[in-house]
Amino acid sequence: MSQQALAGILGVPRPAISEIENGSRRVSAEELVKLSRTFAVSVDYLLGLESRPEVILEKTPKERNKVTTGIRINVPQRNVEKFKEVFLYILNKVGAKPNIGETVIYKLLYFIDFDFYEKHEEQLIGATYQKNHYGPTPMEFHEIVERMTRDKEVMRVRGPYFQYQQKKYLPLRTPNLSKLTGPEIDVINKVLDRLSDMSAKQISEYSHKDVPWLTTENNEVIAYEAVFYRTPGYSVRGYDEDEVS
Repeated sequence: MSQQALAGILGVPRPAISEIENGSRRVSAEELVKLSRTFAVSVDYLLGLESRPEVILEKTPKERNKVTTGIRINVPQRNVEKFKEVFLYILNKVGAKPNIGETVIYKLLYFIDFDFYEKHEEQLIGATYQKNHYGPTPMEFHEIVERMTRDKEVMRVRGPYFQYQQKKYLPLRTPNLSKLTGPEIDVINKVLDRLSDMSAKQISEYSHKDVPWLTTENNEVIAYEAVFYRTPGYSVRGYDEDEVS
């Protein structure tokens, strides 16, 4: 995010952001709350009073039984591989669209995961999604994408998109479709057809009306089971019934 964009969110002049960054300006309580909402972290985290959960990408089955201390999110290798192929599938299919930046990708992944869980009662990627000011955010995203960047599977680029600096990802290989089942591809395609033309603002606002997001406290993990209480317009089981009729 550019200093100008953050200044607009906080309602301060752009030079004030530089002063905050170099420690020469105090941050008010109201500004702390706005920063907390913008970056999806608690005020305690910004003040150094708590740490964010550590995301561990497991490499071997033995690591899944490893005893650890602190707050950790352990991501089994199966989930990592599935995440990578779904992410590459999204990028190859709709990543070239000008609106497909990181924020939109977050929401596409959320709806792919939660729609599949509602329809089939089992996980597709099984990512951990946190509720923040801009909608559901996959907590494993950056760790997995960093690995994919090192392995030259994706490339991260930045560029202007209207008044914002947009973060986009370019696929450096095609997805391995043998790792995705027919029902999984079907759900992914339906989500992309329905939502991939939305802007970041539109898809964020759309996600805010989904029951799993509505029933979760700020900065908490969104429970998959809440999909079974979805309302019409979000329930994929409802869509299917309409299609059959």
